[in-house]
Amino acid sequence: MSNIWEEKPGIQWQTREDADVDVLEDEAHNLIVWNDSVNTFDWVIESLIDVCEQSPEQAEQCALIIHHKGKYGVRKGSFDELRPKAEALIDRGIQATIDY
Repeated sequence: MSNIWEEKPGIQWQTREDADVDVLEDEAHNLIVWNDSVNTFDWVIESLIDVCEQSPEQAEQCALIIHHKGKYGVRKGSFDELRPKAEALIDRGIQATIDY
């Protein structure tokens, strides 16, 4: 297994290449949104609706969980699917990472 760092201005992603990884693992990634003291609930909710295609109710629930727990996996999917969403959230000033 090898790790490769890909760079975009201000963003670093760690990707993993492993020939033995099976297909199910490709969907095992989580888009994690982190709590901060900068963004308002309304902004986070609006961003989850726009970027992650959540319903208003789902986005509000996620925002509350993020606030109380410090982070929350707001969407599951492949790394390639989640990366542009994470970047869009980061561009909006919201801390987001992709976990597996």
